[in-house]
Amino acid sequence: MRLVHISDLHFGSRFNETAFESAVEEINSLEPDALVVSGDLSDDGLTHEFERARDMLKGFKCKNLIVCPGNHDYRNTGYLILKDYFSLKQVYETEVAKIIVLKTARPDKNEGEVGYRQQLWLEKQFRDTGKTRIVVMHHHLIPVPDTGVERDTVIDAGDVLAALKRSKIDLVLCGHKHRPWKWDFEGLKIMHAGSLSDIRLRGFFHNSYNIIDVDEKGIHGTVKVIGGDELSFDVLEKERMN
Repeated sequence: MRLVHISDLHFGSRFNETAFESAVEEINSLEPDALVVSGDLSDDGLTHEFERARDMLKGFKCKNLIVCPGNHDYRNTGYLILKDYFSLKQVYETEVAKIIVLKTARPDKNEGEVGYRQQLWLEKQFRDTGKTRIVVMHHHLIPVPDTGVERDTVIDAGDVLAALKRSKIDLVLCGHKHRPWKWDFEGLKIMHAGSLSDIRLRGFFHNSYNIIDVDEKGIHGTVKVIGGDELSFDVLEKERMN
């Protein structure tokens, strides 16, 4: 199974249309089984931003579009509008994986929260499955390097990490920080996508997306620079240390 993970599109005043159109062409050539969007489709949660996002995302030739809201999508009552333009389904299953979307965004707040009820729901969803276990959320659970003073994380991150461990989650996909990165947390892989099409970037100054392959050998992810190289997460860490 091949997933393409994109995040932080930011349709609005900061939107980089050239990067987006190049990404559509590249991603369609990969023929992914699912396209995962981990939040911030809009910049200010406004109707015209969601309309444009919906229309331009139709350019992706992928039958499974998984959308997770971000904090920018919940601004200006955007949480009431988003559902009119995108399916916000929270459970997806393929032959090899079960994918759950956790909604961490809260109206007009930059920080995220999962909450006790969603944690219980998460554990119930993964109680009886032998498939690869994947969770999608917008906010980051663990701080990401090169993104400035730490803020706007999941405020109940400790409890959420414990729930993920109890549920034996294999992979968490996040966005929010506009910086591709990967953590291995006691066997739990957490992969962060950079921004697909926002002009504001942090630490890694290229618009990018993640390519994730899931098979019997495990989970393998890479970072694809739009119009450029495909890089391993290990290379990103080594470049940072130089």
